[in-house]
Amino acid sequence: MESLVNKDLYIHCYKHDGKPHRTWQKCHVLEETDRHFIVINDHALVTEADGRRWYTREPAIWYFPKDSWYNVICMIRKTGVYYYCNIASPTLYDGEALKYIDYDLDLKVFPDYHYKVLDEGEYALHKRQYHYTQELDEIFQIQLDILIKMASDQDGPFRPGFAEKWYGIYQKQVGEGEIQ
Repeated sequence: MESLVNKDLYIHCYKHDGKPHRTWQKCHVLEETDRHFIVINDHALVTEADGRRWYTREPAIWYFPKDSWYNVICMIRKTGVYYYCNIASPTLYDGEALKYIDYDLDLKVFPDYHYKVLDEGEYALHKRQYHYTQELDEIFQIQLDILIKMASDQDGPFRPGFAEKWYGIYQKQVGEGEIQ
């Protein structure tokens, strides 16, 4: 399969029942390996399932593991890098877009690495509504623990300088006219 590096793609997010949840337009692939995608969205147009549209406020590096049940958005702000972590299915590319299923449970990590678990009520509601299995529930809890440990250890996409490095690569590409 042809490399996705330097390509602009859509990102499609679904719910457990297969219905569309949210779409990001024109996200740029910075790296693809056997294990992950690294993508940037820079003031990208986002479309919600209900048709509402908005633009992301800041550049963000998005880390999509291909074999883990989460993804991490590193939002680059003047006050530091904020991380928004989605408990989600492993990400895949199907020739159309990067795609994943969102499972509601989220983790927000602040520049000083303190964190807050978000959307536990929404998760509990959807767990009942969509009939998440015990096996899925266990996977999600394990993945949340993994994310918390990675953030506490400043590892993986939480490494100091990770987001800034990839944003610098993107800026160099834009400056050299490599972005299509």
